[in-house]
Amino acid sequence: MSAVNRQVRLARRPVGEVRDGDWELVDGAVGEAGEGEFVGRTRFVSLDPAMRGWLDDRPSYLPPVGIGEVMRAGSVVEVVASRHPGFKVGDHVVGAFGVQEYAVSDGKGALRVDPALAPLSTYLGALGMPGMTAYFGLLDVGALKEGETVVVSGAAGAVGTMVGQIAKVKGCRVIGIAGGPEKCALLTDELGFDAAVDYRAEDVRKALRTHAPDGIDVYFDNVGGDILDAALSRLAMHARVVICGAISQYNNETAVQGPSNYLSLLVRRARMEGFVVFDYARRYAEAAAEIAGWIGEGRIKVKEHVVEGTVDDFPQTFRMLFSGENTGKLVLRLP
Repeated sequence: MSAVNRQVRLARRPVGEVRDGDWELVDGAVGEAGEGEFVGRTRFVSLDPAMRGWLDDRPSYLPPVGIGEVMRAGSVVEVVASRHPGFKVGDHVVGAFGVQEYAVSDGKGALRVDPALAPLSTYLGALGMPGMTAYFGLLDVGALKEGETVVVSGAAGAVGTMVGQIAKVKGCRVIGIAGGPEKCALLTDELGFDAAVDYRAEDVRKALRTHAPDGIDVYFDNVGGDILDAALSRLAMHARVVICGAISQYNNETAVQGPSNYLSLLVRRARMEGFVVFDYARRYAEAAAEIAGWIGEGRIKVKEHVVEGTVDDFPQTFRMLFSGENTGKLVLRLP
């Protein structure tokens, strides 16, 4: 192919907040599809807090992005050339294709999706990794039961909005922790949360005492730090704490802040467990089918923040995750 492939590559490992100089914008040739491969043009790029962890050279559930490598990201591509029997020109495919305008793939880990059934961006959000994370983290790791009290931090984000709504579908009382009156109003007025706590304006511990007087049965943590400590102080007996992420700690230039209230787990006979959604890959279809049903019934509302731009806009859009600018799933839509 004669088109130019614009890519975002990692230029250096960031220290603290990610800066423009940590990225390199590169033009290269679009690869040809070999036997058993296809070429896809990127339509949507997923932006997720976990991507920050992939930039650090330290042990994790995935190897770090290498210096000079295309930034790892989930995306939706449109097939423009194919020598793969499972993918034809015009198909839309979701996979880990990276932050680039074109990708060559052998189809491993790729899944055809139908834009007639849901907007393409939704396959990166409610029907993608955030939806799967909320579903399995809450129902399997959190072992949710009807009638319980659920608290979720980062509640206005891609995972948090889904956690709260799934908990409501399952007949639970839901309290969301978010930053700012607009996000809190979204949770209660539009998404059906029973209460919302504005961590920027309220004493979180005091607010949790008010909204969860009998304690928290399931705490789904996306934030870590002081908010995790506040939630640990309000656990009910035999509570479950689900560790999904710790966005408040990802840009630390010093050691990660651990929980000082961890003895609450002992006193309340509770457990705290981390998880990685990839461990549930064989069950994604099960979760996606149930979530799609809830969306179709109007029991779950999809919240997305779509930024119109080009590959060059990735660095600025990525920073939105850590400044609190986005509500719901953040995606970059390419021309």
